[in-house]
Amino acid sequence: MKSIVCVLLTTLPFLFLSCTPSVDLSSSRSVDLNSTQSHGLENKMLISVRDQKILVVRNEEPVKAYPISTSRFGLGSQSGSYRTPLGKHVIAKKIGKGAPKGAVFKSRRQTGVILKPNAKGRDPIVTRILWLSGKEKHNLNTYRRHIYIHGTPVEKEIGRPVSYGCIRMKSKDIIDLYDRVKKGTEVNIIRGSLRTTTAGQTYYTRNSIWHRINPIRW
Repeated sequence: MKSIVCVLLTTLPFLFLSCTPSVDLSSSRSVDLNSTQSHGLENKMLISVRDQKILVVRNEEPVKAYPISTSRFGLGSQSGSYRTPLGKHVIAKKIGKGAPKGAVFKSRRQTGVILKPNAKGRDPIVTRILWLSGKEKHNLNTYRRHIYIHGTPVEKEIGRPVSYGCIRMKSKDIIDLYDRVKKGTEVNIIRGSLRTTTAGQTYYTRNSIWHRINPIRW
């Protein structure tokens, strides 16, 4: 009898371990967001000129999408062209934290004027500024060209290419985006549709097949 008890006491721990779901112990460790390994977990941005959308992506999954407006003059990095540059960028500076919705900026400083959406006769930079810096040979002058992602009071034109090179957003959207990204966040501006990317395919699938059953608000 004693020998049977000893066998049971010896084997029970292994029985419980084999029935417990496998656990990745590394996932319980604190994540250093500054490490190279965890960099893929940070938010990134995809900007589609064809779709006129920004898609925030985290670990190849769509997080949030916003309508935008790129340049009315097309695409390019030539100085003085007023065109929107393609390719890989990063956010070099964030400007306007805490500013009221519709706050007007001139030379990246608040003027004290606040505009409502679609105010007549005005088309300044408002609310927030994300100043981009190019990371590829062809767009290294993006920062010097003062290419921003910024708010616009002309919200009725969002969704069409009407800007002078910058990427325009509605005030409520640029405020939300501003809080989701940080200095150094990767920004990739592409000519084609978001559908050509893994995260973009997921975004459009969720908003076409399943939205009637389980609506997802972006």
